[in-house]
Amino acid sequence: FLSFTAKPCGLVKPVALGKLPGRYLAHQEGLPRLPVPALQQTLDRYLLALQPIVSEEELNHTKGLVDEFRKSGGIGERLQQGLQRRARKTENWLSEWWLKNAYLEYRLPVVVHSSPGVVLPKQEFLDRQGQLRETLKTLPVEYLGGKPLCMNQYYQIFSSCRIPGPKHDSIVNYAKGKKWSPHITVVHNFQFFELAVYSSDGSPLIADQIFIQLEKIWNTSLQTNKEPIGILTTNHRNSWAKAYNNLIKDKTNKESVRSIEKSIFIVCLDAPMPRASEDIYKSRVAAQMLHGGGSRWNSGNRWFDKTLQFIIAEDGSCGLAYEHAPSEGPPIVTLLDHVVEYTKKPQHVRSPMIPLQMPKKLRFNITPEIKNDIEKAKQNLNIMVQDLDIKVTVFHYFGKNFPKSEKLSPDAFIQMALQLAYYRMYGQPCATYESASLRMFHLGRTDTIRSASVSSLKFVEAMDKPNKQNQEKVDLLRRAMQAHRQYTDMALTGNAIDRHLLGLKLQAIEDLVSMPELFMDTAYAVAMHFNLSTSQVPAKTDCVMCFGPVVPDGYGVCYNPMEEHINFAISAFNSCAETNAAHLAHYLETALLDMRLLLQSTPKSKL
Repeated sequence: FLSFTAKPCGLVKPVALGKLPGRYLAHQEGLPRLPVPALQQTLDRYLLALQPIVSEEELNHTKGLVDEFRKSGGIGERLQQGLQRRARKTENWLSEWWLKNAYLEYRLPVVVHSSPGVVLPKQEFLDRQGQLRETLKTLPVEYLGGKPLCMNQYYQIFSSCRIPGPKHDSIVNYAKGKKWSPHITVVHNFQFFELAVYSSDGSPLIADQIFIQLEKIWNTSLQTNKEPIGILTTNHRNSWAKAYNNLIKDKTNKESVRSIEKSIFIVCLDAPMPRASEDIYKSRVAAQMLHGGGSRWNSGNRWFDKTLQFIIAEDGSCGLAYEHAPSEGPPIVTLLDHVVEYTKKPQHVRSPMIPLQMPKKLRFNITPEIKNDIEKAKQNLNIMVQDLDIKVTVFHYFGKNFPKSEKLSPDAFIQMALQLAYYRMYGQPCATYESASLRMFHLGRTDTIRSASVSSLKFVEAMDKPNKQNQEKVDLLRRAMQAHRQYTDMALTGNAIDRHLLGLKLQAIEDLVSMPELFMDTAYAVAMHFNLSTSQVPAKTDCVMCFGPVVPDGYGVCYNPMEEHINFAISAFNSCAETNAAHLAHYLETALLDMRLLLQSTPKSKL
């Protein structure tokens, strides 16, 4: 187990941004800037997006507000001009606003509500030596449809950490300075250690050496009665900010916290989970990655503000948790693919027989006040743990191969199956969020693909009507997938509506004008209440990412379509009587099979 853990730990030397290869900088500079979409286009598309999810009465009311907003010389035009000015003055008109609005000003705990986890295949701990010595510099530029993508997020993942604040958080990135820290943090039985993975001459330690160091850490942290200081990072951000300031008043504590914040990443050596049957094992692992299982299990064996935490348990369950503010899922799983590939390679380097210093134990002085903060954080976390309903399921009947054989987009196929499953459960569609990458643009993050469309509603309504011919159903399904494909292309090229509407709203706040009626409207609230929050995070590794719902009565759905199967992670809250992750998983499986049957039993049309 420890020798497996040792391999990825020599992972990467963070590249100080001042010393980035010229090739990288030239590539970044060459990327197009994120456009501000045309105002009239966004407003037309907004009304179209509302059609399937609001009543006719609400839609008519909103049409009046849109007409008011789009008047020549009106408030809409003024805000649009403000956005265009911002786009001319900044590298990306959205990225800073998005970081603040979506992450740093968000006050709910990062655990469950913001930070995703990744479930990796279970490891059988055989002594396979090998080490990942790749540095970040070797990551090749990625392309989408022949266009180069922004690589900036990779440079935000290492040696970075979120810092809690009373009104909003901040991110520190220690890879940017001249003095990057050559260590990782290792945590075992709630005890934190500083482990140098580079020697004083800058050369990386090899796996054998790291293994020896991990063994030292393991053997000096066998006591299980320590205070779970890391559990403080699971609390509501305002509470944690107060506790943080209180914690670092003490010099020893401050030094320990800084060491964690500066480290390249964290490795969490977890206690084994309670035994679980095969069918719920992966769901249990997903829970471990998202929240650690509660104060009695591994939730104190984390520092959730750290951007990257590799989690490896004695029983072979492993994966990672990441703090969402600096990066989206795809760069994280690309990195993970890199790590997994590298651990498979044998390593033939003999370790030099230099005695290594004992890894430094990070000490914490626990005052009665800090102890009280820990107890409160434990109580709040345990409520969250009890509330999260998570189901990881493998759809075995087919993977990307089937939709591709029908010349259909696998993503559009899965999204339409989700629409069908939801409609069958609730008798109506809902606002659906699918994240689309804006990495085609300099410093691009994400926009929203709205999968619930006029076309998808026509398909799901027709699917179970016995008086409809199969040919008509197939045509409606193909049209719905075509509409989804078009919306996806629109989003990838910076022409979706959600970030533009957000920009107009934030521009109004910045300009101190009264908030336009359009954003105070019930329909706007419905459109932004995503009962289905979804994301395709494809990976070469047979893994799946997972995250919590974004609304109390919603679902979080993440999937990785492999060639012959699809990995799904579905989450909901137990406190909502109307939602149930296992039920949605069941309806989703049925929908996928019914759609395949429909396509297979109907002759191909000319559509």
